[in-house]
Amino acid sequence: MEAEAPLGIKGIRIQSPFAMTAHDPLGDLLPSPRILLGPGPSMADPRVLRAMATPLLGQFDPEFTAVMNDVMALSRFLFQTANEQTFPVSGTGRAGLEAAMTSLVEPGDRVVVGECGRFGLLLIELAERCGAKVVPVRAPWGRVIEPDALEAALAGGPTKVVAIVHGETSTGVLQPLEDIARLARRHDALLLVDAVVTLGGVEVAVDDWGIDVAVAGTQKCLSCPSGLAPLTYNARAEAALEARTSRISSNYLDLTQLARYWSPARLNHHTAPTAMVYGLREALRAIEVEGLTPRFARHRDHGDALRAGIGALGLELFGAEPPAHRLPMLTPVVVPDGVDELRVRQRLLHDFGVEIGAAFGPLEGRIWRIGTMGYSASRRNVLTGLAALESVLRREGFRAPDGIGVEAALTHYAAVGVDT
Repeated sequence: MEAEAPLGIKGIRIQSPFAMTAHDPLGDLLPSPRILLGPGPSMADPRVLRAMATPLLGQFDPEFTAVMNDVMALSRFLFQTANEQTFPVSGTGRAGLEAAMTSLVEPGDRVVVGECGRFGLLLIELAERCGAKVVPVRAPWGRVIEPDALEAALAGGPTKVVAIVHGETSTGVLQPLEDIARLARRHDALLLVDAVVTLGGVEVAVDDWGIDVAVAGTQKCLSCPSGLAPLTYNARAEAALEARTSRISSNYLDLTQLARYWSPARLNHHTAPTAMVYGLREALRAIEVEGLTPRFARHRDHGDALRAGIGALGLELFGAEPPAHRLPMLTPVVVPDGVDELRVRQRLLHDFGVEIGAAFGPLEGRIWRIGTMGYSASRRNVLTGLAALESVLRREGFRAPDGIGVEAALTHYAAVGVDT
């Protein structure tokens, strides 16, 4: 039997014939299978879901603290850092960013923020909420922040923090960081990097590049459900925390307390989401097993195959940056004239179970964002996504030769020797 969902939720039905009984009107929760090809969340690695279904342990059980230690060590491996302070914040990537900003910035501090998309705007807001004197350095959406523009802003006065987004998922831009890190050091400012989308998909070389604080998320290239924010910070950032003259305004997001919670001292700060910690441990272990170089190559190869197919279909990519400054795992596609952007996404989901993303702000309704992140980055998913998109576009009146997108992707896969 099929029954309407309770609580007045329209359009959602319980599919299982055994889902409802007279004694259980809600029924089992059985979400439909999806191919997640949006900007996040990505499809969860089955190893992660398996780990999250294992029995819970107390937060100070020796077995659990051993898992915590694994998470810290594996996080150092992925961030490519020796930083002692490397641990996840309990919350989404935004919680990690807010923890970093709230802990480092005091009212009146000067903060320079690079903004070329939605998540640069978020960094500006977070700094403003801390009472900072914010100096935005802006570039058009779809372009990177130029170091010269940041240098001019830094020359305007003593600066506490330079904050910038490594991978701007609203536009598909991959921001080069090494020159910016050198500028921050030259002006005695801390570099805070939003690596929410990039960690696990491209190199984030914290120590080699001179990044002082980096924050990521679990639901994108790590292929773990959203809910933890891996974070790392170095001795320069620790010194800034110790030199504060005012109390950190947030208790929950206080990095000094969180560091003690994850240290051998095990400060009783909060109860970590046990199953999420299990999941992150397995997500990081899967990356270690795969290896950083093969993993980054996998994201690049599947993203390139998708873009080959998109180009063959006659669709245009958004942005004017060269490939080196584009996210390999996030492809922004311009919506063709006469095509209903929302209806395409709805038909992809309804008819094929494929999810792609919409856009924000000035790009809303103008582009789709197609992700090939983590466990979602596979040959089968790319080919299925291209075939589905071609079919849906045909019903919108957009014409391309039958199968041309899939054939272009297959040609790319053959050229690079990818068969999975």
